[in-house]
Formats: sequence, C-alpha cells, structure tokens
Amino acid sequence: MDLKAKKKTKIQKTLSTARSNWELYLFILPAVLLIFCFSYIPMYGVQIAFRNYTPSRGIWGSPWVGLEQFFRFFRTYQSSIVITNTFYLSLYGLIAGFPLPIILALLINSLYSTKYKRIVQTITCMPHFISTVVIVSMVTLFLSPRGGLFANISTAFGRTPVNWLGLAEVFPHAYVLSGIWQSMGWGSIIYLAALSGVDPGLYEAATIDGASKWKKIIHIDIPTIAPTIIILLILSAGGILSIGFEKTFLMQNSLNLPRSEVISTYVYKVGIISAQYSFSAAVGLFNTLVNFVVLITVNRIARKVSETSLW
Repeated sequence: MDLKAKKKTKIQKTLSTARSNWELYLFILPAVLLIFCFSYIPMYGVQIAFRNYTPSRGIWGSPWVGLEQFFRFFRTYQSSIVITNTFYLSLYGLIAGFPLPIILALLINSLYSTKYKRIVQTITCMPHFISTVVIVSMVTLFLSPRGGLFANISTAFGRTPVNWLGLAEVFPHAYVLSGIWQSMGWGSIIYLAALSGVDPGLYEAATIDGASKWKKIIHIDIPTIAPTIIILLILSAGGILSIGFEKTFLMQNSLNLPRSEVISTYVYKVGIISAQYSFSAAVGLFNTLVNFVVLITVNRIARKVSETSLW
C-alpha cells in the first residue's frame, strides 16, 4: 500500500470514529468554541506589539516597527528590575509553596479518623474562598504600624512599631507566605484525590511486613502521586513569569516599589495609565514567550527523567 492510500485509509478511519462518537464531539463543541473565541481570535491583536499603535489609526493603519518595542523595553532601566522581581517572586513561591500541598495531603491521608480528615481538609481549604482584596486587607491590618498585630506585640515589648509593608525586603515574604496560606489546602485536593485510588491491600501488606507509617508514605503514597506532582510542576513552571496583577498591585506602595514592581503591574502602568499600547503589548508578549519556552523545556526534562509529561 502506497503512502497516498495509507493516508486515505487513516482519514476514513478518523471520519468513521467521529461519526460513531458524534455525541461526544457535540458535547465538547461549546468548550472548543469558547476557547477559539476568547483565546485564539484575540491573538489577532498581538501584532500591535510590532507596530506603533494609535487608536485613531487602528491596527492596520499604525506603522510597522518590527522589534523596536522589544528593544525599547530592554533599553529601559526598569526592565532588569521588573524581570528580576518577577523571577524572584515566582521562584520563591514555587520553591516554598509547591511542596506544602503535597505534605499536607500526605498528612491528611495518614490520619485514621475519616471525620477528623474532613474537618482538617475543610479548615485548610477555607482560605481559598477568601477574595484577594480581603487577603490583602488582612495582611495590611496584621502588618500595620498602627494597631496591627505585630505593632501591638512590639509595643508590648517596649519597641517602636515598624511599618513592615513599607520595607522592600519584607514584601516578597508577605506576598508569598500569604499566598501559601490561601492556596495550600485547595492545592492538596488533587493529591488527596490521587491518594484515594491507592489499593488498601497495599497498606495491609505493608502493615503485615512491619512497615511504619513513614515507610508507607515513602514506598506507597509518594510513588502513587509522583505523576501528578510532575504534571503540576510542569504547569507551575510554565507560569514562571505569571505573577498575579491584583494582589501585587494592592500590596504595592511607593516604599516597597523596588521589590514589588513586576511585569504585570509595569504593563498596566505603561499600557493603561500611560497609553503606550504597543510598548505594553511587547512586554506582555515577551512574558508569554518566556513562559512558553520554560514550559517546553521543563516538559522535555520531565519526559527524559521520569517518562511523565504533558505531551
């Protein structure tokens, strides 16, 4: 059979499969249309990063400048600051926050009482449902030099209260630790779901062999959730420069700006406030390209090391 005939046979098999499972394709059609309309069609506007865009001229009427907007960003003194701050916050959050949901899931799974498991899981998941604005308000109240928790403790020990959020070196810790507290319980759910699929016979066999609870975690639980850990690590690494705008902007002030100015807040200020649309689009596109390269790299490394990857 020649190549043309093989290709024709493959197409016929694909069409036959689609006809026999048309209900499933109809079921996912709304999701496909949604992604196409809101994720792919807007890509048409990415070209303003390569133009000197002005709203009055429109996208096609604005002159093409190529990579000038990108070079302009790297020539500014702020480029190194915002890139460094973004990488630092992302890596700090990934290193400090990624293992904790795994540890929490393993601890909850090792509890004998089902009722106690549910109570602990409910309490740890509750912060996830608190809005970002409320989280930032809580952090501000705790760290406020006027009546804040740490201010009252300092006063009780005869020390002068400190404006912690006004210290640039404190901002990364306040940002990351509050984020860990908010997301740790919710992030443990997927690991608990993976652990629920473990065959109880494995635990019984390990108990008969005299294995301790720690050895059960090492030899049963962790290998079970290892593929899930790798997939979520790849996805987290793929958003290495995707620091959330809302929380960063709300916690930002003129005193901690040297450590709190990240790409998302910088794009907002130069793009929306200063109306430099092409420049901000170029910075945002650079952010996306870096995330894409990191995602591809980490996925390839994971596939070679563990044979588990996104594709």
